[in-house]
Amino acid sequence: MKDALKRLQWIAKLTPETCPGGAPKNDREWRNLVNRIVKEVRQVLKESDKSGRSDESDLIPKHGGYRRPRSSQVAEIVHGATQIFCDRFITKRSRTHDQMVQAARSGRQNIAEGSMASGTSKKTELKLTNVAKASLEELLLDYQDFLRQTCLRHWHNDDSKALEVRKRYRSYPKAWLEEREETMERLDPYDIQKASATTAANTLICLINQATYLLKRQLNVQANTFTEEGGFTERLYKTRKVSRAL
Repeated sequence: MKDALKRLQWIAKLTPETCPGGAPKNDREWRNLVNRIVKEVRQVLKESDKSGRSDESDLIPKHGGYRRPRSSQVAEIVHGATQIFCDRFITKRSRTHDQMVQAARSGRQNIAEGSMASGTSKKTELKLTNVAKASLEELLLDYQDFLRQTCLRHWHNDDSKALEVRKRYRSYPKAWLEEREETMERLDPYDIQKASATTAANTLICLINQATYLLKRQLNVQANTFTEEGGFTERLYKTRKVSRAL
C-alpha cells in the first residue's frame, strides 16, 4: 500500500526534469509512461488485497440467524410444548414443574445466545451450545421419570408412533416458525393440549432426542470451525499485524 501511494505521489509531481530517461518527446510517449505507472500501481493494490487486508467483516464475521437451524426450531417446539405439558399434568406447586419449564427454556435460549456471541467468541458459542444440549438432556430424564412413576408406556425408538413424530416434523416448511411468530399463536403443532399423558410425554421425548442429536452435530461443526479458523483473538491479532505492515 505504501509503495502504491508513493507511485501515485510521484505521478502527481512528475515533470520533464524528473522523468526517468528524459522527458517524453510527444503526447503518445507521455500517455504510455503514465499508463505503465498506473498499471503498476493497480497491480500493487491488487497484491495488497490478496495479502490479507482485513476489514470489519473479517474481524467480526456474520453471526446470529439462530432461528434457521433445525436444532433451534425443535428446541422452540420443545419449549412451548413443555409449558403446555407441565400445566396439564404436573401441579404448579411442584418443584418439578418449574425445573422442567426452565430446562426447556434454557435449551432454547442458550442456542440463541451462543449464536449471537459467535461473532466475537467461538469458545462462548461452543460452551452455550453444549449448555443447551445438556439442559435438554436433563429435561429428557424428567419425561422418562414421569412415564416410569405414573406407570405409562414408553415408546421404543422403532415404535410406529415414534416414527410418525419424527416424520411429521420433517414435513414442516422452514418458514413455519416465522409465520407463527407473526401471528403470536401458541406453539403446539403436536396437539399436546389435547393429547393423553402417554402420547404427550412420548412425543416430547422424541422431539428432545431430535434436538440433542442435531445439537451434537452442530457442536462438531463448531469445534471444527474453531480448530481451522481460530477465534476472535486470532483474527484480531492478524488484523493488527496486517494494519501495522501497511
